[in-house]
Amino acid sequence: MPPLPPTWFPKPYADAVQRLRVPLGFVLVLAFVWLAAPSARSLAMGLPLALAGLATRAWAAGCLYKNQRLATGGPYALTRNPLYLGTLTVAAGLVLATQRWELAVLFGAAFFLIYFPTIEQEEQHLRKLFPEDFPGYAERVPLLWPRFGTGLTGEPFRWSQYMRNQEYNAGLGLLVGSLILAAKLAWI
Repeated sequence: MPPLPPTWFPKPYADAVQRLRVPLGFVLVLAFVWLAAPSARSLAMGLPLALAGLATRAWAAGCLYKNQRLATGGPYALTRNPLYLGTLTVAAGLVLATQRWELAVLFGAAFFLIYFPTIEQEEQHLRKLFPEDFPGYAERVPLLWPRFGTGLTGEPFRWSQYMRNQEYNAGLGLLVGSLILAAKLAWI
């Protein structure tokens, strides 16, 4: 097996943030609730962007068979990390809806400091799990920002897989975030 590529984040740090990802998410939610100052206009701009991110996540989850086969089709033909791209897009939409630059800085820092180490760890896992297929796939498909113009081949979207991956939880999270923003708008 070829050696693993160098990483940006030390393994102990990546392990720690992977374990703390959910608790840190709750801290971000508290900051979101506390600082949000939405307007009707900001909601109209931000929520469609967040919905686009949710749709990206849903598409990816419906094509993903974790640890069974390497996902290379559907959105995985455009980016190796469509779930995280969707997460970033949802967060950008919600931050846009809040009208708070502080949340943009906080969410951007959290994405870089939490999700990039997680992506590195997942890629190392995939290199070990699929040593014949992953290196070529990683050369062809960008890490996060999609490359359009490639054929969308491979595993088709399946609702059963979407449900198995419990992606509906992301939709519930966006619903709760949207309701919080709507409530804050009503009280402002």
